[in-house]
Amino acid sequence: MRLARYGDNRLGLVDGYVLRDITQVIERLPQYRWPLPVGDQLIAHLESLRRTIKGASEAAARIPVTELKLLSPVANPPRVIAAPINYRAHEAEAENPEIKQGNDFSSEGFATPIDKFGLFLKSPTSVVGAGEGITLGFPGRRTDFEVELAVVIGEKARNVSPEAALDSVAGYCIGLDISARGTEDRSFRKSADSYTVLGPWLVTADEIPDPDNLGLRLAVNGELRQNSNTKHMIVGVGELIARASRAFTLHPGDVLLTGTPEGVGALQSGMTIRATIDGIGAMDVKVR
Repeated sequence: MRLARYGDNRLGLVDGYVLRDITQVIERLPQYRWPLPVGDQLIAHLESLRRTIKGASEAAARIPVTELKLLSPVANPPRVIAAPINYRAHEAEAENPEIKQGNDFSSEGFATPIDKFGLFLKSPTSVVGAGEGITLGFPGRRTDFEVELAVVIGEKARNVSPEAALDSVAGYCIGLDISARGTEDRSFRKSADSYTVLGPWLVTADEIPDPDNLGLRLAVNGELRQNSNTKHMIVGVGELIARASRAFTLHPGDVLLTGTPEGVGALQSGMTIRATIDGIGAMDVKVR
């Protein structure tokens, strides 16, 4: 099942290159009063809504996806949790002075970079969809593109094992972790508005049996710049979820960015990024 959020916060079921509007399904969500529960309530109730979604889609009109402005498939992510360096080839390229900028990215003496640096948080207000584009938030600073597999948590989870961690996943989407280079903490440099692009839609976990073996690519203005596979991640998806859940309780709608492979590069206004992950699809994102 592929769910897209588009236009004026409408919801659609995607089949190939067409979408069926199922916005009426949202009326089935529980009505809450303040204080609101933590998390994205559509994601939290996704499994219970499957039959309703199927029924609503059967009578819905077909709309070409190319005609729609796609928003983030997760409307209310409580957190964006990110892996700092999770591909060895990217760890090597991070020694480039233009990327390093005085930071120590070496994980020498540690089994993995994540053992040294841990995970970091990005502001949920940085999240946008493919149709909203990227607005460069640090004028005069090098700002890089980074394509990543994004994991969306589907249920409350705490201290889960790596073996059981995938049971807590609602689905997957493509993520762009936009990174301004500099000496400030990662969470600051990566949290500007539009610096987390999610899309083009949410693919439910049942359609992605092995998130640790997905090809991912990124092209800028048609030129291929990143081309790798999640099998090259140093720490796999299950272990990443387990590590995050040991630090804090995960909630429905939490987004986990799993790290980027080599090939990152600087963005400029006017560029168009095409990011692709096997089993999910592709999204075009403009830099404004």
